Amino acid sequence: MRRLPVLKPQQVIRALENAGFRVVRRKGSHVRIRHPDGRVTTIPL
Repeated sequence: MRRLPVLKPQQVIRALENAGFRVVRRKGSHVRIRHPDGRVTTIPL
């Protein structure tokens, strides 16, 4: 199985924003993002 590339948190956020997600809030060292269809995820910084 191929290994996933190591990405910086800002690269992940940018890629997800391009996929339709929007940053909902930032608190401490975490960012919560949400897609219009209801999917939510948290990204540690």
